[in-house]
Amino acid sequence: MRAHAKPLLTARYGISESWKLANAEPAGAYRVAREALTSRKPADLKEEVKKANIRGRGGAGFPAGVKWGFLNKREGEEIYLVINADESEPGTFKDRSIMDLDPHRLIEGAIISCFAIDAHVTYIYVRGELAFSIGRLEQAIEEARQAGYLGERPFGIDHAIEVYVHSGAGAYICGEETALLNSLEGRRGEPRLKPPFPAVKGAFGMPTIVNNVETIASVPDIVEMGGEAWSSLSTLPGDGGIRIYGVSGHVKDPGLYEAPVGITMRELIEDYAGGMLGDRPLKAVVPGGSSTPVLDPRRKVDAPAETDPLHKWHGLSEIDVPMGVDTYRALGTMLGTCCAIVMDDTVNMVEACRNLMRFYKHESCGQCTP
Repeated sequence: MRAHAKPLLTARYGISESWKLANAEPAGAYRVAREALTSRKPADLKEEVKKANIRGRGGAGFPAGVKWGFLNKREGEEIYLVINADESEPGTFKDRSIMDLDPHRLIEGAIISCFAIDAHVTYIYVRGELAFSIGRLEQAIEEARQAGYLGERPFGIDHAIEVYVHSGAGAYICGEETALLNSLEGRRGEPRLKPPFPAVKGAFGMPTIVNNVETIASVPDIVEMGGEAWSSLSTLPGDGGIRIYGVSGHVKDPGLYEAPVGITMRELIEDYAGGMLGDRPLKAVVPGGSSTPVLDPRRKVDAPAETDPLHKWHGLSEIDVPMGVDTYRALGTMLGTCCAIVMDDTVNMVEACRNLMRFYKHESCGQCTP
């Protein structure tokens, strides 16, 4: 993991045995949660997340603060927080780094989020193949419970919070939030018809917030810095903060990089990932996991009208457009998980697509015809 600025999400990655509470806590773990639960009001915490303009880090890019605002608890109902850790998209490997290297950051984010949305239970739904991550999470949860940060009275307040890990069975489709909820309930992992949306009727028929690992792991920094300050780290309006970028494929330094929202794909490849392997020409980039449409560096942005959302970058290469949820949507692709697969001029694109199609054929949940 490398970062070109002072790291936030990945600040504790370099600490020896950073996944252990004894090492994470002196470096700041649970400090923000303690202050939030003992000195802040839930409504204030929700407002900070809304001001942060954090877009969902799992693919869809929906504003987390807006999603939280959809909750409408009725008498006799329980609110659940579900963390989507079913990281199954080919080319994507960022969330497991949080679970493996700093699970206490995720648990702290879950504690603050539960308090903010009036939930008492968090389920972390982890891809079944990630046995190592599951072990790290379960160890960290037990440490937090023993320290008094989970349970009936976390940090001494009267708001019980528990966190449970649920292992999936390996189905890619369970990365979709409603298929995930079906699997969590012991049903077949297939997407549900919406509406109702999970915030109205989710896990076990109750109002549920489903957020990605990175989204929840960002909550402590948002609360500590303040939503507006955290949002201002980005260069794009309405798409705030920093995020973890993944790069794989034909680059000199593949890996994970923490950087502000709004860097370009060219910057990610050349400045962060060290440039193309063997200095060969870039042919194509899958920008955010294998389901996102390909970027072609030879293709120019065609946005001559001043009203076009991409007008500012008219005539530039697609890889020179800032990486944001809205900018990439306007390009005809998606930011997705923000984990890029980089391909040089030796790649046969037909074979590359065929390889991905084999994956999706195998992972079909059966709702759509072949």
